[in-house]
Amino acid sequence: MKKEDMTNQDLFDTNHTVAKLLFEQTTYPWEIIPKISEFIVSLGERLPKDEYVHVGKAVWIHKSVNLPPTACMGEHVIICKNAQIRHCAFIRGNAIIGEGAVVGNSSEVKNSILFDGVQVPHFNYVGDSILGYKSHMGASSIASNVKTDKSLITVHAEDGEIETGLKKFGAILGDFAEIGCGAVLNPGTVIGPKADIYPLSCVRGCVEGNSIYKKQGEIVEKNITEE
Repeated sequence: MKKEDMTNQDLFDTNHTVAKLLFEQTTYPWEIIPKISEFIVSLGERLPKDEYVHVGKAVWIHKSVNLPPTACMGEHVIICKNAQIRHCAFIRGNAIIGEGAVVGNSSEVKNSILFDGVQVPHFNYVGDSILGYKSHMGASSIASNVKTDKSLITVHAEDGEIETGLKKFGAILGDFAEIGCGAVLNPGTVIGPKADIYPLSCVRGCVEGNSIYKKQGEIVEKNITEE
């Protein structure tokens, strides 16, 4: 995947997130990561007061959302209409949970944007990441956000390295991306729209949209028989 294929416009339909303005103000999704917290505060103040409950300093929860008593939440959070927050979900903060999205059993979300319809339903970790419309992370799949040597994260595009300047940056999932159970997305991974990642994969780099990642070095284009 080339850098020119990684723009917000290429990866997402921004009509499916309350953070649409933030995507319009940037070109590439990793540029959004440091801006999430401040944007939540400014957006939260403008949300309809008859639809959202303002909790604490900077948490806004749509009135249709039922929070289980076991869920834990930090500051700077927006949870949109009909989102499902399940048993022992941990929303650490700086998170936008889109309409109809699912943060499930023992899943953790931190400094991330989940578009509408996203599912992170079972034992997932999503750190410093952006998950596009109706993307899905299988059970125990992880978006790792820090390199082992703690150095700044680089996106490995087909046409060259892209320095992000970020120490913490997880994964970008395009719309309808499917991540198999137990997969690990290494820091700075970009998955194109409608791409599928095989279970138990360890993904580093970029995966084209409409493709199937079977293992490192084996990525095939989707066809009818493989979908």
